[in-house]
Amino acid sequence: MATFTLHTETVQSWLPLTRLHILCHLVVVLLLFYYRFTTLFYDTNTPTLPWILMTIAEALLAVLWFFNQAFRWRPVSRSVMPEKLPANLPGLDIFVCTLDPEKEPTVDVMDTVISAIAMDYPSDKLAVYLSDDGGCPVTLYGMKEACEFAKVWLPFCKKYGIMSRCPKVFFSPMGENEQLLRIEEFRAEQEQIKAKYNKMQENIGKFGSDPKIVLSCLIDQLALRYKGGALNTLLRVSGLISNGPYVLVVDCDMYCNDPSSAKQAMCFFLDPETSKDVAFVQFPQMFHNLSKKDIYDNQTRIAFKTMWQGMDGLRGPGLSGSGNYLSRSALLFGSPNQKDDYLLDAQNNFGKSTMYIESLKAIRGQQNAKKNTSIDVILQEADVVASCSYEKNTNWGNEVGFSYAILLESTGTGYLLHCRGWRSTYLYPERPCFLGCAPTDIKEGMLQLVKWLSELILLGVSKHSPFTYGISRMPFLHALTFCFLSFTTQYATIFILYGIIPQVCFLKGIPVFPKVTEPWFLVFATLFVSTQIQHLIEILSGGGSLKIWWDEQRIWILKSVTGCLFAIIQATKKWLGLNKVRFTLSNKAIDKEKLKKYEQGKFDFEGAALFMSPLVVLLIVNIVCFFGGLWRLLIVKDFERMFGQLFLLSYLMALSYPILEGILTMKSKVG
Repeated sequence: MATFTLHTETVQSWLPLTRLHILCHLVVVLLLFYYRFTTLFYDTNTPTLPWILMTIAEALLAVLWFFNQAFRWRPVSRSVMPEKLPANLPGLDIFVCTLDPEKEPTVDVMDTVISAIAMDYPSDKLAVYLSDDGGCPVTLYGMKEACEFAKVWLPFCKKYGIMSRCPKVFFSPMGENEQLLRIEEFRAEQEQIKAKYNKMQENIGKFGSDPKIVLSCLIDQLALRYKGGALNTLLRVSGLISNGPYVLVVDCDMYCNDPSSAKQAMCFFLDPETSKDVAFVQFPQMFHNLSKKDIYDNQTRIAFKTMWQGMDGLRGPGLSGSGNYLSRSALLFGSPNQKDDYLLDAQNNFGKSTMYIESLKAIRGQQNAKKNTSIDVILQEADVVASCSYEKNTNWGNEVGFSYAILLESTGTGYLLHCRGWRSTYLYPERPCFLGCAPTDIKEGMLQLVKWLSELILLGVSKHSPFTYGISRMPFLHALTFCFLSFTTQYATIFILYGIIPQVCFLKGIPVFPKVTEPWFLVFATLFVSTQIQHLIEILSGGGSLKIWWDEQRIWILKSVTGCLFAIIQATKKWLGLNKVRFTLSNKAIDKEKLKKYEQGKFDFEGAALFMSPLVVLLIVNIVCFFGGLWRLLIVKDFERMFGQLFLLSYLMALSYPILEGILTMKSKVG
């Protein structure tokens, strides 16, 4: 354990065993390829084409496994000591982005805004900004209502030490624990505030129910560069108004669940021993509507429990789309060692606004911020820097601000910050600091997944590719983590080959694995058992169960066959210029029927027929080959030769049963 002024860093206790396991696993992988190649070249009875295809699948799997071990090389966990923070805290600007009031209900957006306003942070150092790229009047109206409600909500939270400062949560069953053992005065005030909150919801709902209000939301998103452009606009506008040295980015549906998160983040930014090159602090993205079964793996345990902690032990995690605190200097001023002469060419880098350039000098400490400028002048200048044409002939989105390299502005920005020499830190506190709304059906989940994975592919083939640009600018192991993210869609190729070749060969009686009685069979068995044990230990050590271990394997295969495949198709079309750039917004509105199915642990494929078509084909192939091959096996009785394929098919059939059940009950509505 390393103890710093404001935080501690703890390296995983069983790290030596993990590294020993990696080494042993690598040796067995090499033995597998020795077997594949020697058998191919020296055994004349080898089925050439199936053998080559299996070797390709295993080679891709080995490359992904190699990249993946970088996450396991030095995982760390952190804790903070906010009680040691100085009394004079720096300014903090909070950015919330929204777009469509139908997919992102305005009432829910206002809950997020209110929870941000109610952060446990000095009020004179806190500013909250909401960007509505749809330009909807209902959003502006909602902000007015939310600000009025906040005037009574904030004093109430501070008076009684309320932790759940999102009013929707506090007045729901999730907030019941905070209402126990309270005095009569509290209950009286609570009822009054609840009535005002209900009134706020009613007013917003009434205002937003007018179709004319909703239809007036159209705007040219391409000119704004989507969320990345919105965040860069907020960087400039906030620079003119509050100019906080640090910013928090939260999705409009991801409310602040712990008001102390800002102070927790400051334990990294203000720690004199480690703060010089910290660009951002990432919190996990967690969800309030997860079911106990979580059949879609919405908690993304692998990302936030394994991958991000592993990256944290190298030079820090990637930047997720929400729940991250960033240094304004890191976003604006290149590398940690950037000299002040960077501002000599300020207009070419940051645009023509002299007032905004003055705010940059204040951030760099070259001059004090001017406080005598009238609000009218500031708002007039804010209108200038917020215009779509302001970024022309500047470095915004390239070397300045949030990156436009790919549509995933957060991933691209975090990656490039690391390439410039910045570090990041990851904090996984006991109480989730931010909670959002997870998809409750496969269609919404797949739309998100395809969007993320296709953009990661484009990063991998761009001029900023981790395989070239990243490796030349980052520590080798850290670069490998981004290589894995860019290459992860190749799981589709692996599972399609492993989902067809052994099965068809099993049906025809062609072995693609060694006999169960041969010593070489132990190589394949060892790799399978080694991988499963590693996965199981990671889950159990994080408080998971055997059921989670089993379910994660199922959803991993499902996402790999469907999400990865469609991501490859979409990225290829986009790379070739055959597909127009478009932004697919996730639907945050809750469908009660879908939610009920999700809570029951039943797969809901309604509207996802297109996404599920590759998996359906593979399932049909597996079922036909399983029963046909089993019939042949009972007649021929070559059990020793075909045991490997029989086990593989049985394993896949057992994993696929709930998916098959969901497909059979799917309504024929194409999404």
